Amino acid sequence: MGFLSSCVESELAAIAKAGTWKTERIIASSQQTRITLSNGRKVLNFCANNYLGLANNKNVINAAKTALDKYGAGLSSVRFICGTQEIHVELEKKIATFHGREDAILYASCFDANAGIFEALLTSDDAVLSDELNHASIIDGIRLCKAKKYRYKHRNMADLENKLQESRSARLRLIASDGVFSMDGTVTPLSNIIALAKKYDAITFIDDCHATGFFGKTGRGTEEYFDLLGSVDIINSTLGKALGGAAGGYTTSKKGIVSLLRQKSRPYLFSNSLPPPVVASANKSGPF
Repeated sequence: MGFLSSCVESELAAIAKAGTWKTERIIASSQQTRITLSNGRKVLNFCANNYLGLANNKNVINAAKTALDKYGAGLSSVRFICGTQEIHVELEKKIATFHGREDAILYASCFDANAGIFEALLTSDDAVLSDELNHASIIDGIRLCKAKKYRYKHRNMADLENKLQESRSARLRLIASDGVFSMDGTVTPLSNIIALAKKYDAITFIDDCHATGFFGKTGRGTEEYFDLLGSVDIINSTLGKALGGAAGGYTTSKKGIVSLLRQKSRPYLFSNSLPPPVVASANKSGPF
């Protein structure tokens, strides 16, 4: 332990010296536009992902309370053993319908959804092409799979096409991108990605966490913003931002893909189900 402690202290010192030390600000109120900090100071909050202001919405809160009384605080089980209630199935159907897809699958977070999708779908015969500014969860999910990995320059379609040409021998090629990038706020050039995917017979994957619920005319995200509804093969997104802000993530796609994830996606298979109050709040807050 002595050597471990020394290594840990050295790493902590390096983080502090680099100016990247993270300090948690303690909030003494609910999540909203004006919040109260633990020191009593009242401030305007510009940094939450509570895009539609639903995290403190009374109707959403009441839906969670009702579910707490009816279904309990949690299920103490994974989905396929005894962790699926009617409200989980209802929410998955609503999500799929909202996105115009055949099916959807719930996760504890979109980080889990991203961590579980690439390994479940891709083999060592495949290739995944990822934007260099994709979210950390996409990067980590790709690391877990056996596919050959290509990283293309941020929103650079010429570089993406070069990588598609380099990976011609792959059985499947999957292009992975954020819809709206959390790193810099830019939007992925979806029209160009779809065109390249068609040209090279590739699969498209979009993480729409920073778009679902408010981006596009009816909140259907990056696809709708580009007037390309139904064009992306796989969409991952979150219930923890615009859609109530509690927690949860999902994948929505064709039924066969979702069925395979239910059988093979490790975060889904080995994580407890979303708590009923969280599911109910999403059911109430979502634009479904």
